[in-house]
Parts: sequence; C-alpha cells; structure tokens
Amino acid sequence: MEEIETPLCSCCGHVIPPDDAAVHFSCPGCGEITIWRCERCRKFANTYKCVKCGFEGP
Repeated sequence: MEEIETPLCSCCGHVIPPDDAAVHFSCPGCGEITIWRCERCRKFANTYKCVKCGFEGP
C-alpha cells in the first residue's frame, strides 16, 4: 500500500485536510519550495516563511 503525504500549512504547521480550501504555490523568492496555506491562514492573511530562502509574505 502506498503512503500518501499530507501537506502541512507553511504558516501554522497544521495538517491540511483534503476538503480544505487551501492553496499551494512555488516560493516567490526562490521558486524551489512549495508553500501551502490553509483556509484559515489565507482568511487571516497570516505570514508564511520559505524554509530555503527566508522569503516572507502573505
């Protein structure tokens, strides 16, 4: 059986369930890391930080 990797929110660190209105995109700074933002963090414009280049943004 293949294991499914569940994404974590880059802002709050919580697991993003499949039915969440989350988004994911490449880091605007380096383009190498995928940033995930859960529905709640998107709603409140919480800050995320790239683990590779340190880029921060909402």
